Amino acid sequence: MSRKAAVVALTALAPISWGSTYFVTTEFLPPDRPLFTGLMRALPAGLLLLALTRKLPQGAWWWKSAVLGALNIGAFFPLLFLAAYRLPGGIAAVVGSVGPLFVVGLAALFLGEKPTVKTLLTAVAAAFGVSLVVLKAGAAFDTVGVLAGLLSSLSMSAGIVFTKRWGRPEGVGALALTGWQLTAGGLIILPIAFLIEGAPPALTGTNLAGYAYLAFGNTAISYFLWFRGIEQLSASSATLLGPLSPITAAIIGWAALGQALGPVQLIGMTIAFGATLAGQLSPRTPKGPRAAKGATGSAPGSAESFSSTEKIDREVSMDLEVSGVRR
Repeated sequence: MSRKAAVVALTALAPISWGSTYFVTTEFLPPDRPLFTGLMRALPAGLLLLALTRKLPQGAWWWKSAVLGALNIGAFFPLLFLAAYRLPGGIAAVVGSVGPLFVVGLAALFLGEKPTVKTLLTAVAAAFGVSLVVLKAGAAFDTVGVLAGLLSSLSMSAGIVFTKRWGRPEGVGALALTGWQLTAGGLIILPIAFLIEGAPPALTGTNLAGYAYLAFGNTAISYFLWFRGIEQLSASSATLLGPLSPITAAIIGWAALGQALGPVQLIGMTIAFGATLAGQLSPRTPKGPRAAKGATGSAPGSAESFSSTEKIDREVSMDLEVSGVRR
């Protein structure tokens, strides 16, 4: 397996994991608490990573971490849940599937990644495939829900682009950067959740198990892989892994909840998955003029680069060192 294929495979585990969120939410968590669920996904995971890495932002990275945490977590989660509650699940997924198109435009503006006809067609094909998988006949539209869905997709897309633009400080691994963003995002959600939803609900053992999975497997590990992958892939390649999430959700719904998968859904899965693969087949990874600014180690693909697995081990070890951040 080539180095890029290994990076793509590891990064793809993030949207695949996120595809299990609907099943866990409906089967394990208390109903009607979307903001509390977003809070429980982000803040415990962020605090755990801060405790493990023992590294805090310095200088400009205080505000950069706050901005990235807001885009990737703090604004994204509430808007996503608002869309999910105001729209049928199929329409919410279709609205969210326009993210690759947002990323293409933002990457051209901020990273200098020139959009190609292939990239645009691949993004459109991915959205079309997702719509076949999840959209049901007679689904109703809601203006507020559609707007929230578009804004959540734009927020996540901007988070992808600025995560790649800013890289990370010298001497700081992806694990620490993930902790900074999750903590910042969780702290943004915290007052909103208590203002709108009130005190936390009484939790059962099943609820706690569900929240533990969401916080650590579905969020801490998945976002670590996601942010690490964004550093090494082009912004468009990373975002075109997104269709794996609704595909996974549909498969879990069929296998665990008895939801039907007809010929149209299977065709949609094939199209969306094909678009995901096509998005990874560029001859080289494009780089914006500032994509590597502040990143640690050798540039991806250089002679000194580690293999994918070795680099993860190195980053985790670097994150867990007790010494302070090297500036």
